[in-house]
Amino acid sequence: MTYGADLARLEFWGRPQAEREQAFAALRATGRPVFVDYAPDAAQPVDGFFALTRHEQIIEVSRNPEVFSSEPTATSLDDPPPVLSEFTGSMISIDDPRHARLRRIVSRAFTPRMIKKFEDDVALVARDIVDRLVERGPCDFVTEVAMPLPLTIICAMMGIPESEYDGVIDATNLIIGVGDPDYVGPDGQDRVSMVAERFAYLHRLMGELAEERRARPSDDLVTALVTANVDGESLTERELGKFFGLLVIAGNETTRTALSHALTLFTDHPDQRALLMEDLGTRLPGAVEEVVRYATPVTWMRRTVTREVDLLGHTYRAGDRVVLYYNSANRDEAVFDRPDVFDITRTPNPHVGFGGPGPHFCLGAHLARREMTVLLRELFTRLPALQATAPPVRQRTSFINGISRLPCAF
Repeated sequence: MTYGADLARLEFWGRPQAEREQAFAALRATGRPVFVDYAPDAAQPVDGFFALTRHEQIIEVSRNPEVFSSEPTATSLDDPPPVLSEFTGSMISIDDPRHARLRRIVSRAFTPRMIKKFEDDVALVARDIVDRLVERGPCDFVTEVAMPLPLTIICAMMGIPESEYDGVIDATNLIIGVGDPDYVGPDGQDRVSMVAERFAYLHRLMGELAEERRARPSDDLVTALVTANVDGESLTERELGKFFGLLVIAGNETTRTALSHALTLFTDHPDQRALLMEDLGTRLPGAVEEVVRYATPVTWMRRTVTREVDLLGHTYRAGDRVVLYYNSANRDEAVFDRPDVFDITRTPNPHVGFGGPGPHFCLGAHLARREMTVLLRELFTRLPALQATAPPVRQRTSFINGISRLPCAF
């Protein structure tokens, strides 16, 4: 089996996780980047990419953004078509100096006072979710527990009205769920058009919110963003729309995925659950880090080489595409002892679940950790017998290690 070629095929990502991990272990064992050809049987060469599967590769590439560029996109194996370029390309897919400018402006919006307010909100929302879970009983953990927390928090941060929550979830599901049959549109509508429609919706929503906040400022992130000014610079309307799309998508999908994996893992590993429950307060932060390492919610990011460079014994040429497989780096035997073992006491734990070191390390890592810690503490304190009652139904996509459905009971 040619594992390298399989990475470009959606069928590979529908295989059992153990089989996929075996494939990545084989790729790491080659000791060199593996070129993935989109069409290995084609008579003429086509664009492909180098799969970077080892921890040291991801670290070095992340530290060298001037050579391994996030432009034109970090989130697609292909370059985005013009109809999507209008909406995509926020901080995640641009380089310095534009990236530094955007991050500087956005960082001004995350004031200590606003961060404290969000942290307080997390505790209140988590308590409410568990209250409703106690009343409801057995249910789908994804839709009733894992999804509402990040959705409510990110929408509260942005001042999005509750009437738009369903629209936001629909947009993020479809944009992220590349190829997943659960997230398809009307018959005959191509995927690019569906994604463009959802991005357009998010941009329109941001435009409406921005107009309202300029007229009537509020205590939310949209107000902070539309009024942010650093050395005379502020965000343009297009930059606001792109950042809004990035924030609601990343803020919803990744934490929801990590929380869903957490319940699955603590159901499948009762010894680790028992260990956690012995000293919940002390061991929970390490457990969160191990969930992120083991599950790796964001599977990969792409970079494009700007000039010829030698990296760890391999020469890359300008225009080459490289894909950083965080899931594989987080199972690298050269870095992690018994990497396939779920161990909440693992230390050190230098995972790359929030990206590698450098300017593109996840801006929302602190919030994601906070959300996971607070909700898991609330769940395991009040419902210590909570567990998954069937295997998770996984999203069929390579980009997010997502879970669509997960029945639970207590």
